[in-house]
Order: sequence, then C-alpha cells, then structure tokens
Amino acid sequence: MRTRGTLCAAAVLALSAVMGCTGGDGEDRARPGGPAASAPRGAGPSGPSASTSPGATPGSPSATPAPVDPVSLPALIRRDHQGSDLRLGRVLARTSAYTSHEVTYEANGLTVSGLMNIPRGEGPFPALVLAHGYIDPAIYTTGRGLSREQDLLARNGYVVLHTDYRNHARSDKDPDNDVGLRLGYTEDVIGAALALRSSGRPEIDTRRLGLLGRSMGGGVVYNTLVVAPGLFDAAVAYAPVSAHPEENIDQFQRPEGDPLVAEIEAAHGTPEENPKFWREVSPVTYADRVTEPLLIHHGTADTTCPIRWSREAVAAFEAAGKDVELRTYRGEGHTFYPQWARSMDVTMAFFEQHLG
Repeated sequence: MRTRGTLCAAAVLALSAVMGCTGGDGEDRARPGGPAASAPRGAGPSGPSASTSPGATPGSPSATPAPVDPVSLPALIRRDHQGSDLRLGRVLARTSAYTSHEVTYEANGLTVSGLMNIPRGEGPFPALVLAHGYIDPAIYTTGRGLSREQDLLARNGYVVLHTDYRNHARSDKDPDNDVGLRLGYTEDVIGAALALRSSGRPEIDTRRLGLLGRSMGGGVVYNTLVVAPGLFDAAVAYAPVSAHPEENIDQFQRPEGDPLVAEIEAAHGTPEENPKFWREVSPVTYADRVTEPLLIHHGTADTTCPIRWSREAVAAFEAAGKDVELRTYRGEGHTFYPQWARSMDVTMAFFEQHLG
C-alpha cells in the first residue's frame, strides 16, 4: 500500500484560507437542484445487483423488461454507459506537488470539460472523481466548487478529475437536463470514471478509483452508487442534498418562485399526482444496489442542507445492509470551513483504507 502523508490541521487551515474560506468558490450561493469503455466489475445494468434492477417483468430471465420512464434511475440503470477520450488541454498551474490541466472527455455522446490534477513523482496514482455542488452555470468556470479538495488530494498522491458537468463551462449543452431533475450529471460522473479507466495514461491506477461529491454533488454520489455499482471502490459525500428530489425542490426552488418547478411538475406530475415517478428518481429506492463503502460528512448547524437528510439516507442504506458511515460535526455549517481540515483527515484515511 502506498503511504500518502496527511497534512497537519494547521497547514490545511492555512491552505483553506488561501484557497477561499467559503468551501465552494461560490458553490451553493444559488439554488442547488436536485464509445470506449464499459463499466468494470459489473457496474451498471449487468452488475452484481442486476437482479434487483427496477422495472423488470417478473418471470423467466428471458422476459422482456417493462418500460420505464426515460427520466428515472431505472432508465439510467438500464443504459449502456459510455466514457472515453480523456484529453489533457492547457496547463492551468504547476506546483511543487502536481500539475493542473484543463481536460475534456466523452460521456454518453456529450463532450464534458473539467480539471485534472496529476501528482508529480512516480505513478501510477489512485484517482478520484469530484462532483461539485450547485453553482449557477451562467457564472460557473472550469474546476470551480472544490478547489480546496482538488489541491489537498493531489498533494497527497491522488489524480483528481473534477467534472464540470454538462451545461457548465466548455461542456456540451443538454437543454432537457433541468426538467429531467439534472440526472444527466450522474451520467457525466459515470462517464468520467469510465474515461479514466480507458485512458491508458500511465499516471492513473485504474484499479483504484474513488468518488467525492459535495452538496448537490453528494446527491450525484448517491445516484452514481445505485446506477453503477462496482464502478468506484469507495465514495464520500459532504453535506449532501436530500435523497428525495421533491424535498430539494421545496427547499431551494419553490420558495424562490423558480419557474422551472412548474415545468417539472407539468412534465412529471407532483408527488401526489405521480408518486411512482418520484419514487423512481430517489436513490434510496434502490439502496440495495450499492456495493461500495460510503462515508458522509454533515454539520449539525447546516441550514442549507439539513442534517436530517443525511440521517434519513443513512437509515435507508443501513436498512439495506450497506457499509455507510455518517460523521457529524457539531456547530459546522454547510461550507465546512472551521472543521474542514479534520474532516479531510478522515476522508483521506477512508480512501487510503479502501483504495490502498
């Protein structure tokens, strides 16, 4: 197992002051919403949990699956996800510990941009995909949202691929993504993992791959684990949104009078009108599919994403017999500034354990 030194808390706090103490480069200041490689180790619909895939018609194995709503986790579970053509672009920064590049990759037919930090030294290095929280796409720039994590994780020996998601920065556009409850972001994260695995780059140890998401990106983590079990080796979520998309709409969009709410409900119905649809966009409905260990960090003073959301998600994963741990931080808010250094010590120990 490779030993990666952990920065002391004081050094990390100093770093976070330099990188920005909001914890998100503007993340969550606006409302958060809800052809190459195939997934390894059984990820996706052919994976180890395929027998629990929703929408299948009972009967013989050759029975034709029942139709599913194209905007649903069952639809993503059935999809043959593609991720390929990871390309390094211009150098954004060179430090004593890593080089930062603009990147693009292909995910289910779309080109997605992002940022990748590659550690200096002899690889291959384990790799992490980072899923950022909500930032208005109109102001978003490449790599924004998780700059502290990008830096610290690369300094500790991880290749870090921060995905911009579709509709962000230089990524291709998907005009239906918002009405589709932004499930496309889950496809982008899966595509990032598959692009890393198929890249052939000598710096990347394709046998060791982790996932980290924050706020809205924490919800993307939940979705990814149920859609593509086995694709990652371990996952971490910081202050995640609710696992029930209707709660996110009620928390973030409805109070602001967001016109998108009416479009969503016109397309899919309200939870009262169409409970089946809303069950099928909740990852806890399919908690039995998860195969990776999951670590969740949440502050008790978080008023953006209430901690009860994480407690409820953990209860659902535990009821399904999954390896999930919730770390709580007394008095910590959504930005995770005061106790971020301690939480990252825990995060890196967790990845060391499961990706080592």
